[in-house]
Amino acid sequence: MGESRWPDQQLIVAAQGGDVDSIAALVSGSHPHIQRFAYSLCATPEDAEDAAQEALIILYRKIGMLRASGALASWMFRIVRNECLRRARTSLSGRIPVQDNISADSAEDEVLRRLEAGRVAAAVAELPADQRSVLIMRDVQGYSGRMVADALGLGTAAMKSRLHRARAAVRQVL
Repeated sequence: MGESRWPDQQLIVAAQGGDVDSIAALVSGSHPHIQRFAYSLCATPEDAEDAAQEALIILYRKIGMLRASGALASWMFRIVRNECLRRARTSLSGRIPVQDNISADSAEDEVLRRLEAGRVAAAVAELPADQRSVLIMRDVQGYSGRMVADALGLGTAAMKSRLHRARAAVRQVL
């Protein structure tokens, strides 16, 4: 896939120990992954930027609280997911800003796009956490089944089962 890898375990352990240079390297090395995840999950680019930034701040402040250094990716995905869902709930409460400099046709298209994104986000948000994580990592992020299973500490069969149930539930809602 040509993707860069998450920071290695040695760097994570050093950051957990409070090494300032390691923490800085960990934050910068995690940024592309966190940002890509936020862009794929949040309804707007602005929300994605804000969610990614919030996740990086949490990573910086709370890296010492991470129990297993191998769980960095799943921990960060949960943080970003929760922040995107929080922002989606806020925007679904009726505030859909429309820019003054766009035409009525494009404003209607934008509103429809946001409403559809809101429907999908709401359907995904309703999933149980275990199914939601698998669905987002596999279908939204595009990670391989093996990578998703490893990141979540599951066997391949369990991951596939959760993914199937998640897809069926979202399909039924939509």
